[in-house]
Amino acid sequence: MKSYRIAVLPGDGIGREVIPVGTDVLNAAASHSAFTLAFTQFPWGCDFYLRHGRMMDADAVEQLLKFDAIYLGAIGDPQVPDHISAGELLLPLRRRLVQYVNLRPVRLLPGITSPLAGRGAADIDIVCVRENSEGEYCGLGGRVHSGTPDELAEQTGVFTRRGIERIARYGFRLASTRPRKLLASATKSNALQHSMMLWDEVVEQVSKDFPDVSYRKYHVDALAARMITHPQTLDTILCSNLFGDILTDIGSAISGSLGVAPSGNINPERTTPSMFEPIHGSAPDIAGKGIANPVAAIWAGAMMLDHLGERAAHDRILAAIERVFAEGQIKTPDLGGRATTSQMGAAIAQALTEGSRQPA
Repeated sequence: MKSYRIAVLPGDGIGREVIPVGTDVLNAAASHSAFTLAFTQFPWGCDFYLRHGRMMDADAVEQLLKFDAIYLGAIGDPQVPDHISAGELLLPLRRRLVQYVNLRPVRLLPGITSPLAGRGAADIDIVCVRENSEGEYCGLGGRVHSGTPDELAEQTGVFTRRGIERIARYGFRLASTRPRKLLASATKSNALQHSMMLWDEVVEQVSKDFPDVSYRKYHVDALAARMITHPQTLDTILCSNLFGDILTDIGSAISGSLGVAPSGNINPERTTPSMFEPIHGSAPDIAGKGIANPVAAIWAGAMMLDHLGERAAHDRILAAIERVFAEGQIKTPDLGGRATTSQMGAAIAQALTEGSRQPA
């Protein structure tokens, strides 16, 4: 029987509430499959920073290399500036573990009401392929003359042909496996005449190797509007680090809640472990209340299993989530219900178990 070693980073705030529920559901999936999961928890995050002056151990990357995958909750705390919490944990891990793909499904699940009037599950089924290691979040820049009228800040975006080509190929390959075979590339080359012109040129070149995929580029502002007005015309979205960050928050909003949106930080070559997390933050306003929606974390865990080669277990978890939402009895407050985090997790685990007992 296969066994996978999973590094667990619950992190901060509601991460500590949704990740235990997620591991319960993952264990339930494993109990009906031919694999086991061995979880090892790490205390890294903002509390760790407040105690030790750093977000994670100095040899954190070396420790994580021993695992098959990483399961992350959320990072952030009002006591720690965002540029430290993200800049000294999330972004370094993504870069040093060569997780250059950020994969984010955007789906309206049955039983959830979109804020877009008249839209159903068939209208919102998108996957966002976001470049995850360079671009606008590469970390280059600085400030000078601090505190004076001449203070200056520079933030440099770095785009390389290699980086653009590898994310574009991943996006086109993914689009070619989806029924509609559509790919929309987000650009802003009318204003960013160097970085986005290179993006457009490389994506255009890569598109020629995928004649079965219908390709079109959109200015990112027009694409954001299209996600609201015509989401049914979009399927696979290819975008830079910053654009993907923004567009997928729009995607989670039109899907009903940030609490259902998962993501994977993926190393396609599998030379290092990939990392899976909900896209929501630590939500300090509701942390400790036991009402956070765990579905994004559970779905991220399902994506992790898929990446590890356990597609059937991924499908069973998604089917269980869809069944709970379709029945409509259990919903957390973000979806208009009163269920707690643990109640939602228990309902999904039960649906998973019941579904696993049914004959194939």
